[in-house]
Amino acid sequence: MLLQVQQISKKYGNQLAVDNVSFSVKMGEIVGFLGLNGAGKSTTMKIITGCLAPNSGDVLIDNTSILENPLKTKKNVGYLPENNPLYEDMFVREYLEYVIRMYDSQKEYHERVEKIIKETFLSAEANKKIGQLSKGYKQRVGLAQAFIHHPKLLILDEPITGLDPNQIDEIEDFLKIQSMDKAILFSSHTLSEVASICTRVIIIHQGKIVLDKKIAEISDLAGTFKELTKNEINSR
Repeated sequence: MLLQVQQISKKYGNQLAVDNVSFSVKMGEIVGFLGLNGAGKSTTMKIITGCLAPNSGDVLIDNTSILENPLKTKKNVGYLPENNPLYEDMFVREYLEYVIRMYDSQKEYHERVEKIIKETFLSAEANKKIGQLSKGYKQRVGLAQAFIHHPKLLILDEPITGLDPNQIDEIEDFLKIQSMDKAILFSSHTLSEVASICTRVIIIHQGKIVLDKKIAEISDLAGTFKELTKNEINSR
């Protein structure tokens, strides 16, 4: 398995945000990671990427512990956070060149930057400042920076937010192609998108994994999600 999450837990004060979570993702899989707001999705993703340390448990990426060897593991990870932080005063091409240089890829960085610009459909915007872009194009820049260094594992938190229907189709096709030699874990609030692109779905609720199944084994994803989370919905 490329990604192995091993019994991770995380507390914020007295609140247990992630409770003994374990799962794995293998090469070639696109796994949807679902849950209500506050269920523990983003915290789990931040732990996997090494941005946040767990209180207990470990994460292995390509059989290497992210706690024991954070630099090695992070080189194998591409990450798009939910808030998509970008340097808005930088030009698109300039920003992507800056990102790839951080991964010691300077030898072929010009070619790689131009390739990822085309793959994420940014050619028409490449010479603009990021702050001038629409929300949808900013999201594409965030996707481009996550993919640019050829990571083995992609962690994408709400990657399709802000995209119009045509853009969603383009990015879905792009993710399917990329998954041939990568493992992809992404969260989304749009269940139809998860059903159309994912090979498997994991649902987290109140910090615990409550479902881990192949999409083909779930006849009604929306109904299943509602049933598994209805207690919290009814209590609001």
